[in-house]
Amino acid sequence: MAFDVIIIGAGAAGMMCALTAGQRGRRVLLLDHLDRAGAKILVSGGGRCNFTNVNGGIADRYLSANPHFAKSALGRFAPGDFVAMVDAYGIAWHEKTLGQLFCDGSAKQIVAMLADECAKGGVETRLLTRIVGIAHADGMYRVETSAGEVCAPSLVIATGGPSIPKMGATGFAYDVARQFGLKVVEPRPALVPLTLGADDRLFEQLSGVSLDVIASSGKTSFREAALFTHRGLSGPAILQISSYWRNGGEIALDLLPDAGATMLVDAKAARPKAEFRTVLRDLFADRLADALADRLALSGTMAGLKDQALADAGGRLKGWRFTPSGSEGFAKAEVTIGGVSTDGLDQKGLMAKKVPGLHFIGEAVDVTGWLGGYNFQWAWASGRAAGEVA
Repeated sequence: MAFDVIIIGAGAAGMMCALTAGQRGRRVLLLDHLDRAGAKILVSGGGRCNFTNVNGGIADRYLSANPHFAKSALGRFAPGDFVAMVDAYGIAWHEKTLGQLFCDGSAKQIVAMLADECAKGGVETRLLTRIVGIAHADGMYRVETSAGEVCAPSLVIATGGPSIPKMGATGFAYDVARQFGLKVVEPRPALVPLTLGADDRLFEQLSGVSLDVIASSGKTSFREAALFTHRGLSGPAILQISSYWRNGGEIALDLLPDAGATMLVDAKAARPKAEFRTVLRDLFADRLADALADRLALSGTMAGLKDQALADAGGRLKGWRFTPSGSEGFAKAEVTIGGVSTDGLDQKGLMAKKVPGLHFIGEAVDVTGWLGGYNFQWAWASGRAAGEVA
């Protein structure tokens, strides 16, 4: 059966591409191996879908081997453009911290909106359809599926990366890219909790404790919450910095971002009779204060401690350095860094430069956004860009 465009992957990018191409009058087939479209949309944002970010059009919020590649698509479909779609459907939403936009109700509303827009474009959607093979000859892509062969002059790969495999994520896009001679930037987990080695296991008993921190790796820093887990560290600040961290690298946490480096020396002058542990308990949750006091190896009254020892302790609290033993991997990663190299794709429609009609969009591409709606904005923008030319 012949179509104008075949899109493999009915997630955020794939659905946006399908509705865009369909509403241009193209005959579109949207395929997915899962039993429903928009599966990752439905579970995002605690079921309320952090569908974009007011700053989602800023290219430096995206990681890529080519930091300029995303500018074209992001510039042509901005966060406000997606919000206009949401508003047109009467979907109530609210802005949370750092520009994050969420549905008031359910992520199901976003999926229903996209499905309705696909229907307006006459998109044919086939779920529970496995891809057996892809061939290209005489200007046509022939896709062998578990339900038979389909063909089209344009093929869009929107199957994402390997993050969250329990939801059916695979490296399919990379296999297709390599089949057609495109390079793949080594994929690795991003926006992922980090694990701690034996030297930092003092934090094991702190599972569930969270605090506001500045997490830093190299020259990159994020100020948000960190959460201690039974395996290591999570929370928004850690997920953000994980995208910049590489195995064997060090991370620094400023545990008291609003305090000065001399806070403990100042506390000695103000409260000389107070116990060191008591002072820490005024700054942190009791369990964390006790663990830090033990690690800093200071005890007794503030007056009994030397200024230099307190200054050193304050420095450690302002820059607690540790080397993660690893991450919790693709199983817990929200997205994937790396993917189909942008070197082989044109910026306008994300089409392979040397393979006419073959497009890669969304998370499959080596463009990865920050936490907080950025990856959805890339999905919408890249899907729209490919849908306008496919």
